[in-house]
Amino acid sequence: MEIPDMTMTKQIGLALTITAMLAAQQQQPQQATAATAGEDPVIKVDVDLVSVLASVRDKKGAFIKNLDKEMFTIFEDGKQQEIRYFARESNLPLTIGLLVDVSKSQESLIEVERRAAAAFFRSVLKQKDQAFLISFGSEAELLQDMTGSPRLLEKGLAGLRLSVPVDGVFTPGTTNRPMRGTIMFDAVYLAATEQLKREVGRKVLVIIGDGVDHGSRVKIAEAIEAAQKADVLIYSIYFSDPRYGMFGGGDGDLKKMSGETGGRVFEVRRSRSLEQIFQEIQEEMRNQYSIGYAPPNPRRDGGYRKVDVKVKNKDYRVAARKGYYAQKE
Repeated sequence: MEIPDMTMTKQIGLALTITAMLAAQQQQPQQATAATAGEDPVIKVDVDLVSVLASVRDKKGAFIKNLDKEMFTIFEDGKQQEIRYFARESNLPLTIGLLVDVSKSQESLIEVERRAAAAFFRSVLKQKDQAFLISFGSEAELLQDMTGSPRLLEKGLAGLRLSVPVDGVFTPGTTNRPMRGTIMFDAVYLAATEQLKREVGRKVLVIIGDGVDHGSRVKIAEAIEAAQKADVLIYSIYFSDPRYGMFGGGDGDLKKMSGETGGRVFEVRRSRSLEQIFQEIQEEMRNQYSIGYAPPNPRRDGGYRKVDVKVKNKDYRVAARKGYYAQKE
């Protein structure tokens, strides 16, 4: 059986295959812009400042909102750096990408996702905020391009529908190519490179699914790298139908993508609804600290720099990205 190529049924920028986009990315070095105290504090690199967003919680999961600069230490490649900029940020503009799994294993959950996501957009979007919506299964589809309108996003959510391979089933032994059943990594890569890379301010991807990836052309490491280069935090919502547990998945890949970018994973349970999780994500996005320091290695050589943010109180937990790419001029 010939497995169809992934297409974006509504264009996301350029109609390119993943392979072509990867080649273009390698050929076109990225321009990093300066981050100053007056700009939105996302991870940016120049000779002056690296800025990192962090959230802090106590052992019970409550946000700690009143910490001072002296409570934080930050390290790059294992060496402590002087904090030169610090702010408690709660109302900075947001750009949110919602990625919804509509593969066969999510068939019975789509309606719940539709209702909860509509309420989320109505609640979270403030003045100057924007959002877009992508569904992914055997293909990735841009259901709503960047907009500040909850009404348009709700209209896009109405377009959520099952996305399975053309033949509906996969017969082992018929092809050496992987089954393109749930292209989660491709969807993350596309959202980061085509929708978010050139946006400014705080940028977030929210993924809803069961953590399964079947048939993506990019690996998880490439999806994470694309998100890091676009300065994107990934929040994952693990939402699974127990009837499909035999097909693998789990929250392992979701944890890896979220952890590396400074987000985290939430799991839908009987005691924790999808609506409640969306509310938690909204609260976290509005309660972050911005920490800036001068990079010890100012060369824009495309290399990866490890970042570690810590607080002096050992009972507190910090969520922040693990590093950044010093992108070439």
